[in-house]
Amino acid sequence: MTENILNISQAVLALVLIICILLQARGTGLGAAFGGSGNVYRTKRGVEKKLFQATIVVAILFFGISLANVLF
Repeated sequence: MTENILNISQAVLALVLIICILLQARGTGLGAAFGGSGNVYRTKRGVEKKLFQATIVVAILFFGISLANVLF
């Protein structure tokens, strides 16, 4: 029973993590791909900052569930 719960939660967290990462990559823009000023430092604001923080939290949860899945 515990293995099923861990496997399902790991799969769900993997999908959420993939979605968070893809949404961040979409926000970067194409300027850097064509040699534009992609190396200019700018701060994250609003939704971009919340998405970045959510990605970190989901990645930590995914890592923890993966470790628990190996141990049990």
